[in-house]
Amino acid sequence: MTTARETIDALLERSHQLGADPRTTNFAGGNTSAKGTDTDPVTGQDVDLLWVKGSGGDLGTLQEKGLAVLRLDRVRALRDVYPGVEREDEMVAAFDHCLFGKGGAAPSIDTAMHALVDAAHVDHLHPDAGIAIATAADGERLTREIFGDAVVWVPWRRPGFQLGLDIAAIKEANPQAIGCILGGHGITAWGESSQEAQQNSERIIREAQAYLDERGTADPFGAHDAAREALPEDERRAKASALFPVIRGLASTDAPMIGHWTDTEDVHELLAGEKLAALAELGTSCPDHFLRTKVKPLVLDLPSDASTEEQVARLHELHEAYRGDYAAYYARHASQDSPAMRGADPAIVLVPGVGMFSFGADAQTARVAGEFYVNAIRVMRGAESVSTYAPIDEAEKFRIEYWALEEAKLQRRPKPKPLATRVALVTGAGSGIGKATAERLVAEGACVVIADLNLENAQAVAEELGGPDRAVALRADVSDEASVVQMVADAVLPFGGIDLIVNNAGLSLSKPLLETTAKDWDLQHDVMARGSFLVSREAARVMIEQAMGGDIIYISSKNSVFAGPNNIAYSATKADQAHQVRLLAAELGGHQIRVNGINPDGVVRGSGIFAGGWGASRAKVYGVKEEELGEFYAQRTLLKREVLPANVANAVFALTAGDLSHTTGLHIPVDAGVAAAFLR
Repeated sequence: MTTARETIDALLERSHQLGADPRTTNFAGGNTSAKGTDTDPVTGQDVDLLWVKGSGGDLGTLQEKGLAVLRLDRVRALRDVYPGVEREDEMVAAFDHCLFGKGGAAPSIDTAMHALVDAAHVDHLHPDAGIAIATAADGERLTREIFGDAVVWVPWRRPGFQLGLDIAAIKEANPQAIGCILGGHGITAWGESSQEAQQNSERIIREAQAYLDERGTADPFGAHDAAREALPEDERRAKASALFPVIRGLASTDAPMIGHWTDTEDVHELLAGEKLAALAELGTSCPDHFLRTKVKPLVLDLPSDASTEEQVARLHELHEAYRGDYAAYYARHASQDSPAMRGADPAIVLVPGVGMFSFGADAQTARVAGEFYVNAIRVMRGAESVSTYAPIDEAEKFRIEYWALEEAKLQRRPKPKPLATRVALVTGAGSGIGKATAERLVAEGACVVIADLNLENAQAVAEELGGPDRAVALRADVSDEASVVQMVADAVLPFGGIDLIVNNAGLSLSKPLLETTAKDWDLQHDVMARGSFLVSREAARVMIEQAMGGDIIYISSKNSVFAGPNNIAYSATKADQAHQVRLLAAELGGHQIRVNGINPDGVVRGSGIFAGGWGASRAKVYGVKEEELGEFYAQRTLLKREVLPANVANAVFALTAGDLSHTTGLHIPVDAGVAAAFLR
């Protein structure tokens, strides 16, 4: 007899294998289940249980805590109290009364399908090939032609208790069947062992794909339009960088969004096809697809070689039309009980020659929305290659998009962190204050571009912070104008724009006046005064194009107002930075861009500047050992506290998290109290 532990382990292994390929099922989509027995701790008797992937979980990364665990007898007893399809949503709440013990994850809407089908193991998946058949105009005929009586066609029905009853009845009436094609939706397969269920799922997908490959036409998207083909790679990147902030600003009209750019062959094949406009208008079909991508994308109707100015102007026009169209869609189908319209901006924007821009409340959501639309493109390709793509109708899409159960799921999401949806660019972020700042910004929900002269250091920090959905690394020499221009252009591409700049890159030379060379002077000013000017200028271009406001932070220094010995080049350039804050605050306020500064002092521990020789020089000036320099600085302050990189990062957060929304042109001392540096 198989133990509960063996049943769970086999279910998780099957889930991981099925969820590993995005062509088999979407991120956080589909579900798997297993039935088995375990001991009821109350009675000491065996009890029949259902383990099923819980609501919102992802098959590829599923863990045991992501399984809902229910008493099978109680779930099946719900058939006796089922009030009918008009009230089937009530059954989801009833699942809570069927949980075993603490029950694990929240049961999903598909729980009934898994419980009611008389098979020990059930898979429900959204494979591209399966949905292509499910959304073909003659999908029922294709199902018979491909699978004979091994797979049964199920007409479209919204996920829920009734669909579970329907599939259970089909399984009972067709003992030879291994699964179903669910019209407009996906597939369901079953087996008496975990291995058999997986084999049956894979068989349906494999045979559907083989049919599409063998019978499909060579040009499912119609004739190739050379005027809309992909631009050369360098031109695509440049155009994407120029357009992305504009598109992100438009897509953030109702709520700020993070973006993702997808530049793949699948996307460009659709963009260059003569059926682009018609297929885009039909939208996606699988509920998992359009819940992430909205019912349809915004398509830029210009050729690939249109100028950026032409594209920007047309995008503004199309965005206004899209919002009106979406509001009309909502008005056509909303009832008194419908949730309020969530926003009329597009989640997917298609630009011929350049690619696809997708949007979401965080980087992962934006990326996954793009992945889902790529799945939808493959579905359209498959359906059009053997039939006609015929997704579920608009009214059904609305029923799911504004489903009370989906609204409840949205309401259960955790409250966004203070810097969620903000994109930060931190210079000199490979170590010290810059690294600590990047760490704090990511912890508070921001996406961060780690820029540093030392690319290896930047990459290490980005990896520590969680990788490309949270942080990316770029090499940049802020003293070089071309390098800064390229850095900002590249910084736009991972997340769609820039909202927050931290001018932190710096170095220091400690020398008395008579030993300071012109080269020393130029180096200090090139990196900090000139560098922060260049970064601010290029970032401001992006922020103005986005029209979403923004923050520019200068990490200046106590030395910008305090006259210390043997420090002419460093202190003068810090004073330059400090006045840039005032000048830019005055100039950029009309664009809702706030500019503020932070004046640290004596940040020794973790500092790249101090480790690079500055610490030894300052220790010599003050007549202390280098390892005692931090304590020396602390003892000369009013608070007698050493200043750490994290203290400076805290000030960056305080200035940018929203509570100081009406503050610009300010310098905050982070020096533990140096009276001679008090601002006057």
